[in-house]
Amino acid sequence: MKTWLHSLNNKIKPRFISGGSMEKFFPLYEAIENFIFSSKEKTSNPIHVRDAIDIQRIMVIVWLAAFPAMFFGMYNIGDQTLEYLSLIGSTNSNDWHHQIINLIGYNNSWTNKLWIGAIYFMPIYIVTFTVGILWELLFAVIRKHEINEGFFVSSILFALSCPPDLPLWQAAMGITFGIVIGKEIFGGTGKNFLNPALTGRAFLYFAYPSQISGDKVWIAGLSDHAVTPVGFSGATPLGYAAEGGINGLQDNFSWLDALFGHIPGSVGETSVIAISLAAIILIATKIASYRIFIGTIIGMMFMSSLLNIIGSETNPMFEVPWYWHLVIGGFAFGLVFMATEPVSATATDLGRWIYGGLIGITVVLIRVVNPAFPEGMMLAILFANLFAPVIDHIVVSRNITKRQKALSYE
Repeated sequence: MKTWLHSLNNKIKPRFISGGSMEKFFPLYEAIENFIFSSKEKTSNPIHVRDAIDIQRIMVIVWLAAFPAMFFGMYNIGDQTLEYLSLIGSTNSNDWHHQIINLIGYNNSWTNKLWIGAIYFMPIYIVTFTVGILWELLFAVIRKHEINEGFFVSSILFALSCPPDLPLWQAAMGITFGIVIGKEIFGGTGKNFLNPALTGRAFLYFAYPSQISGDKVWIAGLSDHAVTPVGFSGATPLGYAAEGGINGLQDNFSWLDALFGHIPGSVGETSVIAISLAAIILIATKIASYRIFIGTIIGMMFMSSLLNIIGSETNPMFEVPWYWHLVIGGFAFGLVFMATEPVSATATDLGRWIYGGLIGITVVLIRVVNPAFPEGMMLAILFANLFAPVIDHIVVSRNITKRQKALSYE
């Protein structure tokens, strides 16, 4: 089998290399060849750079690190969907999700919940991946370069940041905007100054705010009926915090529920425990900077504590403490997977502390001061992305000046 594949590959390869009849499709051919075969080319010169950190390794590790949040997210979707359907009984809705659930049954086993969650999540991910890879292929063919591995991370992070009942055509539009406008027009992977997944998610929020935010879009199937069953939570924790502050949160969820992820929310953002596993992996492999992690948390703690002290008689969000901000909304997911992206984040050590602190302060300000937009992590990270080059420039200039002064005294 292996010999036959090599023979077939050697026969068709001349058509795709320079001068061949299908030269313009070389990026697609190379991507398939690299997936099937290992390279025969070896470095013979004994003097060369050896570095375990490369783009492919980074992207694969980040992609795998998202799996705990992804699998728990699917389980959580199934758990909350079954809880909802148990209150209203089996549904005759024309929604194809519910028709499949009626076929597989209402078994409360964890495997069944995982399957139900997959019914909602996997179509979003498949559409996101398919549409995005087509755009990647198109730009690779036009620019005559290999397909970048960065899309594997952007696709899964975008899909995990979406609500479970997102229309598939919106998923296609969101990832299109994120890849084309957020990355490719600036030159592709490594040249984007905004996080592509967040750019696509922000586009959906501002283009379709009634479907991306609100009380009845976060739990799969809740939007199919006009009435929310008594005793069932239809809003996100941030929604309850915006309406009733700390009491609004504690009346509907416990802090441990929010920590473990048994709350409504986007697919991958609910479980801080699952997301923390990814944080450990990314820090241990030196893919993510611990300075950004700590800086963001310190900034969030400082601003939320300051607002707790100031207080407000009209805005209940002022009373929400930092440890609740940590476990609700997309704070943990954005911190681990979005804020630490090496391309759009700062690159200097001091700059990472400043960058993280800026995100932490901004997310709390958006959540608390702007009651119309209780979530804030997405915009906080995009805002910090814009300032990342300026922060690095100031830090580098400061270091140069400091070094020049030191040399002048020697």
